[in-house]
Amino acid sequence: MNERHFQEFLENNKIDESIIKNYLSKIRDYEKFLNKENLTLETVEPKKLVDYTEYLVSIEKESVLDFLRALMNYANYSKKYDFITEAIDIAESYIAMETLFSRIVEFHGEQIRNEIFKDLIIPPLGVHPERKPEFTKIVMKRMEDKLGKENSIRLLSPCLHGRPPDDIEGDKKDIKELGIDGFLVKKHQKLIQRLKKHRDEGTLEFAQYVDDEVIEFVRNNQMLAEGVREGNIIYLCKHPYQIKKFLNVKDDKMKRFYLCYCPWIRGALKSGTESEISKDFCYCSAGWYKLYWDQIFEQSVKVEPIKTALDGALECKFAVHLPENVLNSNKTK
Repeated sequence: MNERHFQEFLENNKIDESIIKNYLSKIRDYEKFLNKENLTLETVEPKKLVDYTEYLVSIEKESVLDFLRALMNYANYSKKYDFITEAIDIAESYIAMETLFSRIVEFHGEQIRNEIFKDLIIPPLGVHPERKPEFTKIVMKRMEDKLGKENSIRLLSPCLHGRPPDDIEGDKKDIKELGIDGFLVKKHQKLIQRLKKHRDEGTLEFAQYVDDEVIEFVRNNQMLAEGVREGNIIYLCKHPYQIKKFLNVKDDKMKRFYLCYCPWIRGALKSGTESEISKDFCYCSAGWYKLYWDQIFEQSVKVEPIKTALDGALECKFAVHLPENVLNSNKTK
């Protein structure tokens, strides 16, 4: 690592001095770990990143998040974007089970929570993502046995990990001017523009590289953005977590693996044990969209999974039910 250049990069990005020192320290420690295997930041395969995060879990769990933040900054500085893909694999939705742990107390009390999580340790940030589905299988089975289907869905529906801030006011303005159908077309066009920018600059769209094949796949299906309205329902699909790999792999099991974003189930898709996880867990993904549309319409909106990788489909499709007052306001014209 060229510390001086990396430091200058961080300074140019207005990172606080104390955080810069912490990031430099975390990357130094990683270099020392690699040196034990005669590796460097230049020669290590990004897929080996999880070896180090699992090592950190074994000695100092609290340091994993700081390290991943430092590494992602280093990856942006060095343009080693494969590290970002691996870091996202490790960190994606990492707070989900802690959120469920707390939410059960909020709605059903500590005793019920303790019964559901009895003798279980939530896999911490840093463990190999493919170890997480075993935990999900047990928690979902206990939760549905104890609380029933509807109560379990109610706990999952607000989404367990939240979503980044959206331009809610800007989108409300567009809906008012364009109507819902015109707005959905515009969102699709903006997604394609963003993907083209990533392609041209060689940067990532979340956890994946973008090329012409990826852009064409998205361009040919408006549902892969905010969706298409049919009557009082907007139907939308999550674009695959790894579109390029999804398109190129022949095995349907691996297609579902590359389709799914959620590390709490993705490993089960790869091992073929997904039938052991309740399909209702995907209400958490539906909740990711619900968080958005609740803000847009300023009321609770029903969003449900129609088909997902978890139930054997090769697409993750959701239905957003438009409230009656929205339909009556002619915003869909």
